[in-house]
Amino acid sequence: MTQTTAQPPYTLPGTLQLRPRTVQFIIDNWPLLTLDLCGYACAGMDGMPFMGLLLWLSVAVSLVLAYRFVYLKRMVYRITGEQLIYEYGVITRSSDYVELYRVVDFAERSSLLQQLCGLKTVSVYSGDRTTPRLDIIGMGINDNLVPAIRGLVELNKRRKGIYEITNR
Repeated sequence: MTQTTAQPPYTLPGTLQLRPRTVQFIIDNWPLLTLDLCGYACAGMDGMPFMGLLLWLSVAVSLVLAYRFVYLKRMVYRITGEQLIYEYGVITRSSDYVELYRVVDFAERSSLLQQLCGLKTVSVYSGDRTTPRLDIIGMGINDNLVPAIRGLVELNKRRKGIYEITNR
């Protein structure tokens, strides 16, 4: 005889793990990328004044861009049955935790470049003191992230007996 234990409806079978899309890096850093490419192009021209200085500046900007790229690629948003966890950092890693029952609102927005690339940013607003707003950047425009999180928020509020009272 096998015995099975049913999981409560508010838990996910696993943790949902989200990462920003790579094209978000280009959207966030296109002015610096353009400047860096122009710096390399100008440093490669014969007879350009301050050629060595321009090359060193371009290398420095490339290092900054490389750090930003690694930072973006190491970002992780985890959605468990009870928490939204944001992990970030390159040299030192940090994690911010938002209890799902504290979430009060959502917003989605897309800049022009994000729209052209099929991306959006989802903002999660909560009553959490340390993280009142958490931006989940670089998500696909067709990702139904808000309904998924909202369902878990409602289940957690119901489980904890939290009800919202509004005055109109």
